[in-house]
Amino acid sequence: MSTKPSTADFILDQLAALGNVRVYRMFGEYALYFDEKVVGLICNDELYIKYTDPGKTFAEGRYTEGYAYEGAKPSMNMSDSIDDPEFLCTLVRMTADALPLPKPKKKHLNITK
Repeated sequence: MSTKPSTADFILDQLAALGNVRVYRMFGEYALYFDEKVVGLICNDELYIKYTDPGKTFAEGRYTEGYAYEGAKPSMNMSDSIDDPEFLCTLVRMTADALPLPKPKKKHLNITK
């Protein structure tokens, strides 16, 4: 089952106060970006936020451990909290702050003979 675009749109609306938030659709699901860091996934119409120590402490009691897809790392299933934009914005900001910057992409050489 893939995520409905309306679910991704709703979550983006809930996080609109952050400003620099976007989703990237892949394989029928979505990666959630804040400040160009992947902070979570939207899969099967559920929101999964990456585990970080500050995020786990802040969200204690408001998440269940879940897997966005088979073989994924465990993450916080925040689907029961998507109606609380202030809470979600704080959690996403904390998560992004605790994650390292993404590695720069390698330039691919286009060699033709």
